[in-house]
Amino acid sequence: MPKFAYKAKEANGDIKEGFIDAGKESEAISKLKAQKLTPIDVHEDGAGLDGLWEKIIGPPAVTSKDLVLFSRQLSTLVSAGVPIVQSLGILEDQQENPTFKRVLNEVRMDIEAGLSISDALRKHPDAFPAIYTAMIRAGELGGILDTILERLSGFLESSEALKQKVKGAMMYPAIVLTICSVVTIFLLTFVIPTFGKIFEGFGKELPMPTQILLDLSKVLINYWYLIPSIPAGSYYAFKKFYATPNGLMLVDGKVLDAPVFGMILRKVAVAKFTRTLGTLIKSGVPIMQALETVAATAGNAVIEKAVLDARESIREGGRLTDPLKRSGLFPNMVTQMIGVGEETGALDQMLEKIADFYDQEVDTAVNGLTSLIEPIVICVMGVVIGSIVVAMFLPMFEMGSMVE
Repeated sequence: MPKFAYKAKEANGDIKEGFIDAGKESEAISKLKAQKLTPIDVHEDGAGLDGLWEKIIGPPAVTSKDLVLFSRQLSTLVSAGVPIVQSLGILEDQQENPTFKRVLNEVRMDIEAGLSISDALRKHPDAFPAIYTAMIRAGELGGILDTILERLSGFLESSEALKQKVKGAMMYPAIVLTICSVVTIFLLTFVIPTFGKIFEGFGKELPMPTQILLDLSKVLINYWYLIPSIPAGSYYAFKKFYATPNGLMLVDGKVLDAPVFGMILRKVAVAKFTRTLGTLIKSGVPIMQALETVAATAGNAVIEKAVLDARESIREGGRLTDPLKRSGLFPNMVTQMIGVGEETGALDQMLEKIADFYDQEVDTAVNGLTSLIEPIVICVMGVVIGSIVVAMFLPMFEMGSMVE
């Protein structure tokens, strides 16, 4: 029978920790309550291989897919009239991610203790992003939690679909380039040295491409540890530089200006900005708080600065459109439509229309990029492998004049 670790409060207020045998978590909680204990945290003890693996690599993270599924299920339960605490208990019992399961347990306990839903969720920023708690708070204050949950579910699903489109476009070239690199390293390490021994008996100077390839093969064999250390060192140096304010702004700016990819990332940024801001405003979140939340979830320092500038403009009595236009990040069509939305009082609807349009734009751009990348990657792979083959056969073509 599984063993569960628990932390519980006794009748006198003391905290007690220990282990209890139970078939599942709900049964463990029932046993604790039967002992006049109030459960605070109950989770399966990680004493087996799964627990050992978790200790080595850390607990699994709460993924966006986990959050999307949870939001949709919670929306359905709340809309059906199931109390929020009971709904969280149901979802906690069927949750497979142990980290998310613990989070839901703590959230449910906090709500039972009198904390608001948004405050209970805010205690777990790794599981529930800022936009999530902001919208839940708006739903609580407006008494429309079921509507907000439904809207939030749709927003998260749209965001996840957008993210998967971009990831899908990058997957194919990443796999092909990885295979190309592995094949190249294999040829340089195992195949080319064999040819090198053959060429030693020719007694004449080898063609330059062949000699360069043989020298590269020797370097790779003698200094093989550079293969993992150079990428690792480069990544570490980049991470340190990216952690600085100047590095963050420089890299994020260059990413948006990158050829081909920059165009797609700009479209993704516009879609994300308009979708997030539109959803927050429609849910009743004040514009100042909505812009602060959008900036915090932008994922790009340059875009975050543009959004915060827009927030400052509104705080001083200005318009949202002007600072967005000055940033140069948003197309004229977007700023003009936002301006119309401000003037007509239908900003949330206008933002949703922009988001729908740019979702389609991203889809089209990603499909075009995939079609463009495939032949380019194949050509690069063909040039690399072909150059190696030609360099190795050049001495054989000249064998008649090279052999004494």
